[in-house]
Amino acid sequence: MHWLDVTIILGFIAYAIRSGFKSKDVASQNLTEYFLAGKSLPGWKAGISMAATQFAADTPLLVTGLIATAGIFSLWQMWIYAIAFLMMGFLLSASWRKSNVLTDAELTEFRYASKAAGPLRGVKAIYFGTIFNCTVLAMVLLAATRIAEPFLLWNAWLPEGVFNIALGIVKWFGVQMTTSTDENVVWILTANNFISIGVIVLVTMFYSTTGGLRSVVATDVMQFFMMMFATLCFAAYIIYETGGLSGMLEQLHTKFANGGPGGITPTQIVAFTPSLAKDITIPLLLVFALQWLVQMNADGTGYLAQRSMACRSDKDAKQAAIIFTVAQVFFRSLLWLPIGIGLMVIYPPNLGLPMEQIKSVQEATFVRGMSELLPVGLKGLMLTGMLAALASTVDTHLNWGSSYWTNDIYKRFVCQAWLKKEPSSTSLVWVARCANMLILVIALIIMAHLSSIQTAWKISLMLGAGMGVMLVLRWIWWKVTAWGELACIVASIVLAPVLLTYVEAEYLRLLLMALGSTSAGVIVSLLTGPEDMETLKKFYSQAQPPGFWGEVRKQLDTSDEPEKRFYRGVLATFCASFSFFCLLTGFGSMICGSPAPTWFPIRWLWLTVVILVGLILIPVWWRLGFKDD
Repeated sequence: MHWLDVTIILGFIAYAIRSGFKSKDVASQNLTEYFLAGKSLPGWKAGISMAATQFAADTPLLVTGLIATAGIFSLWQMWIYAIAFLMMGFLLSASWRKSNVLTDAELTEFRYASKAAGPLRGVKAIYFGTIFNCTVLAMVLLAATRIAEPFLLWNAWLPEGVFNIALGIVKWFGVQMTTSTDENVVWILTANNFISIGVIVLVTMFYSTTGGLRSVVATDVMQFFMMMFATLCFAAYIIYETGGLSGMLEQLHTKFANGGPGGITPTQIVAFTPSLAKDITIPLLLVFALQWLVQMNADGTGYLAQRSMACRSDKDAKQAAIIFTVAQVFFRSLLWLPIGIGLMVIYPPNLGLPMEQIKSVQEATFVRGMSELLPVGLKGLMLTGMLAALASTVDTHLNWGSSYWTNDIYKRFVCQAWLKKEPSSTSLVWVARCANMLILVIALIIMAHLSSIQTAWKISLMLGAGMGVMLVLRWIWWKVTAWGELACIVASIVLAPVLLTYVEAEYLRLLLMALGSTSAGVIVSLLTGPEDMETLKKFYSQAQPPGFWGEVRKQLDTSDEPEKRFYRGVLATFCASFSFFCLLTGFGSMICGSPAPTWFPIRWLWLTVVILVGLILIPVWWRLGFKDD
């Protein structure tokens, strides 16, 4: 690597460490300061932090592989999550803030009063904070090795004696961390990746552990804008290398005139709409349409809720969700689309390979393009952006995971339930910092055995699909009980291995899981409910949830109209989603030369209509969403 590239990387590391020191004293005061930044975040900063966390280092690789093997339309399975992001903002973000809890697990004992509330809190803390969180973190760290391997050549930079220590460690563990099959270099590359991971996680753990959420958000903001600028430059460079947008699209149609991977045609590759996409069926469209709801973060549960709760006002929490969606779904996607198509032109896939291998090879072209195409300086900026994207995901999962361990396991069950005492604020902050290190150790152990837990990972995704609807229902329907949520989780655990074993179609597994577990949750809620009315009244008065709280509202004799807030929030959510999807389709189709759908054959008119509809809807959803503010 050139000295200029190294200087850029070191500059970001210095900034990240400084952010940790800067926020150390205020973060040490209590858990609210440590995990929620004292509820002081402006909306734009919280939204950019959400987008930075989702800007995982492995996501652009995934997008590149999907475009090459399934076409642009396949990306709708990622874009559709915009509905969940916006619903969290318009419908639930204010209630998350007003609940005055640190974690979504703690919310269970605020929302419910039955004997199941405590066990439910513990189950969520263990599942979300450890099993799910550490597995995601392990996969992110594994993806980091794919990015760092071509660039961070520690065997060439470090003294031989120092490097041999790392080499001896990885050989002793016997775990290979490289995709290379060359026996001559496999352990050298593994040692390089081992050192790279070590450096990345040490820097990330230092600033996230020291400064809490404030330092996490500060580095997230820097990372996001750095990565967006670097990605813009990368996209411009690829477009230039392929002869401009028109030249790139002309080469695409020429090189794949007889079909690309799996027989996909150039028109199917660039298609935005289902009428021209490849292998689109009604059940698949149904899964795409419902995926935002049947997933674990349907109501914002996790770090998205954490950012909402950390905002300084309800209006800022709503703005955060909108900024997150615009940055994540709109601007980021528009930059990745020409990169995916251009890399397919520059590095045509080997059609003789199996489809999964083609996808893997094409995913790797993103890093290959960085290494082979970018000049000095820009290469360092792009690599720093990718490593910073990794850091922003790692720091969030460390901070978010330790909030469960500290607030929901140590404070609630160890101190209050077992030792019968209240821990001091200082001790809780130190437990939080230690929890960061333990979570990282667990994630590294999982990463070393990822090949053996693929089934467990699929099961965790299935469990999330089963819980999504109930997580939303607990906010909008007063009859949901803690026993109902527990029944939903148990049903998910029972159904997941059965569906994975006996149902081959992924869309059918997803739908059956959502239907079965939600039905179990609703039925058990009706049989065991309602929850204690005094608890419900306290929850409603403080959180002010939208939806169907008629009996509770009558007991309080309030003029509040949660049903109207619910309908207005839902309408704002779908108007904003449709607006963003229209703008994404219009501008994305212009960049990629995508044709109009078969039922609307005039392309220029189609682009004009979808862009105008997207723009016209902006003041509509803005007024609907911010009327109360």
